[in-house]
Amino acid sequence: LMAIHEALESAMRNEDYEGYLKLLHKDYQFVRHQTGVTVSLDEWKPVVQSMFEAKKVGNLSWETSRCLYENEDILVMHNVMVFPDDTKEAVMVVHTLKDGKILKTETGATPIK
Repeated sequence: LMAIHEALESAMRNEDYEGYLKLLHKDYQFVRHQTGVTVSLDEWKPVVQSMFEAKKVGNLSWETSRCLYENEDILVMHNVMVFPDDTKEAVMVVHTLKDGKILKTETGATPIK
């Protein structure tokens, strides 16, 4: 069984939108760090699709992506994301896992130089 982190990294590296979606639980929720608003899987899909499209044309990239901790219940990651205007954010990502899939994602981002 491939770890969730490895599967996520593979989907991102290979620009595999469908592969990414297969990692999400049917009851998936994303909590927006800016507002605290929770969005459903159906609401999250177009956001992810736009992220994959931005990555494909070079408008979004990951400078680093590290797995800090993973077990059957949780995956904690730290990413440095680079945006088209050359700004960067350090992003802490916490995925709650259920049945081998990502049930909930919460993030926190800090602008960095």
